[in-house]
Amino acid sequence: MKIRSIIPARGGSKAIPKKNITLIDGKPLLAYTIEASLNSVVGAETYVSSDSEEILSVAEECGAKSVRRPAEIATDTSQSEETLLHFLESHPCDILVFIQATSPFLKAEHLNAGIQKLIDNPNLNSVFSVFRENWLPLWSTDRTPVDWDIERRPMRQQVPERYVENGAFYISRTEAVLKHRLRYWPPLDFFVMSETESLHVETEENAQLISQIVKMRRAQG
Repeated sequence: MKIRSIIPARGGSKAIPKKNITLIDGKPLLAYTIEASLNSVVGAETYVSSDSEEILSVAEECGAKSVRRPAEIATDTSQSEETLLHFLESHPCDILVFIQATSPFLKAEHLNAGIQKLIDNPNLNSVFSVFRENWLPLWSTDRTPVDWDIERRPMRQQVPERYVENGAFYISRTEAVLKHRLRYWPPLDFFVMSETESLHVETEENAQLISQIVKMRRAQG
């Protein structure tokens, strides 16, 4: 069974210039997910797709293989699925592991567990990472409660458990990806990560926070 991972990392980030290679505790952000993939059962079949030569160079230095992404699927409006389908045109496999470069707390054991769950359950098409949501009262822009009654505010224990995609990884049978042209397709299942493990870099502010957490964890061994 051929398993390959693809980490999309385009060069045109707006919120943080060169976000995918910004330093997190002195190491390029992209390096964290590359290491997780290399140390998993995916191993040497770890690829980074980018339109940026600088990013591809960093990826190769970190041990990943590179795929040059056409400019037309590396715009602000490009869908990740376009990158996945472009990759599969030249890199066929049985299971595709789509990893987001912005998830520095992703570990090889997370990927291994997700892959094994898919292998052990032949009825599943996809497994992806989530975290359990701690219920908080949501309000709409017109100042009305969203999905709860202000006169009957529920306790957290009374609210049905829900899960949130954390975007760290999506593992799918390639046949389903090609057929439906989506990153996942039912039947599907979750791999649950903690809220801390689910943190991902989106802004300068949370990049600094995540860098501090990484540094603290490294100091603790």
